[in-house]
Amino acid sequence: MNEQQPWTIGRLLSWTTDYLSGRGSSSPRLDAELLLAEVLKRPRIQLYAAFDEQPDEDARGRFRDLVRRRASGEPVAYLLGRREFYSQDFRVTSDVLIPRPETEHLVVLLLDLARGYQGASDTLEIADVGTGSGILAVTAARHLPKSRVTAIDVSPAALEIAQSNAVEHEVGDRLEWVESDLFAALPEERRWDFIVSNPPYVSTAEMDELPEEVREHEPRLALLGGDDGTAVIRRLIPQAARRLRPGGSLLVEVSPMIAEAVEGLLDAEPALERGPTVKDLARHPRVVQARRIEAPAG
Repeated sequence: MNEQQPWTIGRLLSWTTDYLSGRGSSSPRLDAELLLAEVLKRPRIQLYAAFDEQPDEDARGRFRDLVRRRASGEPVAYLLGRREFYSQDFRVTSDVLIPRPETEHLVVLLLDLARGYQGASDTLEIADVGTGSGILAVTAARHLPKSRVTAIDVSPAALEIAQSNAVEHEVGDRLEWVESDLFAALPEERRWDFIVSNPPYVSTAEMDELPEEVREHEPRLALLGGDDGTAVIRRLIPQAARRLRPGGSLLVEVSPMIAEAVEGLLDAEPALERGPTVKDLARHPRVVQARRIEAPAG
């Protein structure tokens, strides 16, 4: 490499792409573009019209630091401090899971069911259990203006991130924040029309097989679902059955590996009637659902 050549945007991207490719990145060019766009504080698409531009030494230094961190396995979303979900930007830190496209299937199902739901009140009551960065709670509040959302998480750090996202998206006045292990900290008489959750569902064995950047950087508390991946879901289902209003629904994102087991848990809950499981774009089971019915007498 001729070190006398100027470090233009085009050269920085080309060199960084090769560098990250050799260190295991699955999307080295995209990573390079996102990191450089962040440093230069401009949309990524604008880089293509500025390949001959030469960033100053301060910008190149900040870019080098981000690239080193990415090469060590730190996820791009944490380096940027944000991630897009359902066409919205959300703040993320290592205290919360990075939003993934698969979770959008849960949002679509919630919005479809909610818009046709005939509840006893004009205000739709929704609980997001394990809210993390708040993507489900905030998106529900934005797209269902007559809703009120209870965002629940056992992690105070996660709740802080979720609250900041709610404020940024201007729905903070319709969200309630509860630090709790599932529903433990909420009054027994509270009821909701919809309970949604993207709970920890990675089994102990699967944890070791996750990509290093997930395994080493994302919070284990939000990933690990016990030996078989259903530890949290086994506790959530009966609690949700008691907390749903008649006709209300429980919607839970699951791993395809445990979908059948979770369907069995729903079938075993007498107060719930299981609906069809939603598949993702790869045709894998992704979101299970069940509707609250009146529990049998006795």
